[in-house]
Amino acid sequence: MIATRTRMRVVRTVALLLAGYLAVAAGPGAASAAAPSYALIQGSGSSWAANAVNQWVADVDAKGLKVVYTANGAAQGRKDYANKSTDFGVTDSPYRGKDPTTGATDSSLGRSFAYLPVVAGGTAFPYNIEVGGKKIRNLRLSGDTLAKIFTNKISNWNDPAITSDNNGRALPSIPIIPVVRADGAGVTNQFSTWMTSQHAGLWKDCNGGKAAPTDYFPLNCGEARGPQRAQTGSDGVMNFIKAKGSVGAIAMEEYSYPLMAGYPVAKLLNKAGYFTLPTQYNVAVALTKAEINDNPSDPNYLTQKLDKVYVNPDKRTYPLSSYVYAIIPTAADDSRMTTAKRQTIVDFLKHSICEGQSEIGPIGYSPLPINLVQASFTQVNKLKKADPKVSFDASIIQNVKNCHNPTFVAGHPEQNLLAKIAPFPADCDRPGKGPCADGVGSYNDNPNGTGGPKGGTTDTGSDTPGAATTDTDGDGIPDAPAGAGDVPVAGGGADGTGAGTTSDDVQVVATTLDPDAGSGPPSVLAALVIGLFAGVLIVPPVVAQVVGRRRS
Repeated sequence: MIATRTRMRVVRTVALLLAGYLAVAAGPGAASAAAPSYALIQGSGSSWAANAVNQWVADVDAKGLKVVYTANGAAQGRKDYANKSTDFGVTDSPYRGKDPTTGATDSSLGRSFAYLPVVAGGTAFPYNIEVGGKKIRNLRLSGDTLAKIFTNKISNWNDPAITSDNNGRALPSIPIIPVVRADGAGVTNQFSTWMTSQHAGLWKDCNGGKAAPTDYFPLNCGEARGPQRAQTGSDGVMNFIKAKGSVGAIAMEEYSYPLMAGYPVAKLLNKAGYFTLPTQYNVAVALTKAEINDNPSDPNYLTQKLDKVYVNPDKRTYPLSSYVYAIIPTAADDSRMTTAKRQTIVDFLKHSICEGQSEIGPIGYSPLPINLVQASFTQVNKLKKADPKVSFDASIIQNVKNCHNPTFVAGHPEQNLLAKIAPFPADCDRPGKGPCADGVGSYNDNPNGTGGPKGGTTDTGSDTPGAATTDTDGDGIPDAPAGAGDVPVAGGGADGTGAGTTSDDVQVVATTLDPDAGSGPPSVLAALVIGLFAGVLIVPPVVAQVVGRRRS
């Protein structure tokens, strides 16, 4: 009887030690924190970002978060939020009071809000061109040619400017059908912002004399008739491009849509003189030159200015790269908000701007760099400030724990890994050479340490500091830049196989930003572990000896 009671006490002791260990391992407050209460939230807006947002919606559904997202265009998303029809919005551009072109009201109508970046990507130009019944998949366009196509200055695919862009390769005499958005769209804003910056004269002539960005494309430059066709939504645009009767069509759309549909997009000529694709790597490089509003007291805090992105001199730049934002309510008295709704928004955004970023590169977007992840958490914290009952650990703003993101690398979170290891374009992607074969430059997989970009021409790095490369096999595609930590890119070869160099086991990992943290376990955790082992290995033999003596 004594032995039985003693064994039970030992078991209870070990159980308590184990429970304490698990509680500390799970984090502060984990043992006592109650499960959060959630409520259905609704959002609307950008279809440019919809493939990423819908991926995150599916992810969090398994965690008990119910999110409904309607991709009805950025302009309508801002209106829905302003009218309190939704709990959050997603937009490519901030509120501007009035649309600069149409004069349409574009304000929050007094509803409090904050912007936070949620995803980056490139505005792409999918097309449908056939020669002899076979689709052309390696079209190249300069910025000037592209601008003239969408302002009806170039109307046939055999135009000399297009032939020149493609190193003398003449396309058949096929009428060009530019496809634009019929609704107020972020992609129109992205394109018209680029036009305003880089081709102001052409855009002013097309846009009713106004050299300003807009969400509403002036179909056929305001003329009653013309070659352009307008479609509603990103899916509508891609469905038009894919139709059998749409040979000759070219559209503006986020890269994810043609990539997922298996359709080619035009390579665009960048400032350095290379034709590039809107891969997650080229977009990450381009956006290193983005100017971000870093004044927390400004209503437009964290919004972007892209003029330097368009002319980024790095050879890997994709010129039409940008960010997309969530709009969230920040007032304590917002009539649509409850604690449960705010908690759902908080946890949905935590997933989206952290581990959710690891899913979006292969489907045509580009993950946020760490400075914007931290800044986004600053904005998320405003939901807790509005309602103290919301659960959110604000320490994550400075110490981004367990955040799986391809732009982070363990030990060097201050570096943008994607921009650092982005492969350089092939020599055949220069004017006067090529065009390259289909697939060259298509680096869409995340870095994962199993393969990398093969070969390439030597680059001294004179115009891209710290970016010297070597050509190990002379196939026209550079190796990863020197100093990249030997981190290769999966699927990076010209054939898409990713065969090439190996890494020093550098993976996409959970990153902790805490320069003062020691490498060993916390003292409390260590004490509990020691106690656990003592309870399991030492106490039972001692008790057995005591019981044995009593029996004797």
